[in-house]
Amino acid sequence: MNGKYKAFWIDDDGFVEVIDQTKLPFIEETVLLKSADDAIVAIKDMIVRGAGVIGNIGALGVYLAVKENQDLKYIVEKSKEIRESRPTAVNLMWAVDIMLEGILNANADVNLLELAKNEAIKICDEDAERSLLISKYGCDIFGDIMKKKNKTSINVLTHCNAGWLAIVDEGSALAPIYEAKRRGIDIHVYVDETRPRNQGANLTAWELTQSDINHTVIPDNTGGYLMQQGLVDVCIVGADRVSANGDVANKIGTYLKALAAKDNDIPFYVAIPEGTLDFEIKDGVRDIPIETRSEDEVKYIKGLNKQGVVEELLLTPLTSKAVNYGFDITPARLVTALITEKGVCKTDENSIYKMFKENK
Repeated sequence: MNGKYKAFWIDDDGFVEVIDQTKLPFIEETVLLKSADDAIVAIKDMIVRGAGVIGNIGALGVYLAVKENQDLKYIVEKSKEIRESRPTAVNLMWAVDIMLEGILNANADVNLLELAKNEAIKICDEDAERSLLISKYGCDIFGDIMKKKNKTSINVLTHCNAGWLAIVDEGSALAPIYEAKRRGIDIHVYVDETRPRNQGANLTAWELTQSDINHTVIPDNTGGYLMQQGLVDVCIVGADRVSANGDVANKIGTYLKALAAKDNDIPFYVAIPEGTLDFEIKDGVRDIPIETRSEDEVKYIKGLNKQGVVEELLLTPLTSKAVNYGFDITPARLVTALITEKGVCKTDENSIYKMFKENK
């Protein structure tokens, strides 16, 4: 793909241009990343977000470090800073480690900048290929559900954003939805708003609008009622980290959707590429680190006013405190299966290990 993807791309000068996701859906702007520090800011401030794209920009951030300074001590230090820029999404650590291993093991006569650029593009290209495979496996599941229910249409509920803004170049949870559109399936998506940053209402809804996919934005607390009323056929979400035993870290609120799905006998799938798996963590509920973000994300909301101007408004009493956990953990027992580039995998340690370790 030569370093060009829907959510970001390498420009003619070798810098990285990204869609500023904090401005969507009201303003479509890009930000130019010229240094490793720029990449760190983009990741920390959620200019880019989504487990896969965080990893991609992490890899490209290492490339930008090499572009700045080919001293190995500098590259290692910047790589460490990039790696630590967000704690929950394991794709970031995974991608930076791959980049650093290739750089540190390179022969003395190799063009280090070219090596770093090619390695970063390879990581992104492989993610795009994984995304396409996830789209096909996931859409096959949709077909099976419709056949089982004797339906010619399907209602899908998703949480947060796991489309091409999050994982190049189709997404994870949204990838099967895009494939359904290509296959001519009558699909409708219930889009959780995903407070407090509203990634569903702002980003998922924006993506689905771009592809002319039928969808309805709902408050986060509505999903359980829809499931009770038989209005949801399947839930599908992405993830930022999945432990070796199948516990899933995803945007806060995912656990509640999984509980409601279990209570109403609705399948709950998690779509991920391999890089989201963390085999070092055996108990996700206990050991996956959960990022706590600024309380201002809870207290303030951004939107378009009646004059067509984007503004930020305070929702709470000024002196009220708020807590802002970015993620929660859905135990493996509540997940029907993982949808991966290698196929559909049960959420137990033996199945995950067999699919991703024994078949290497």
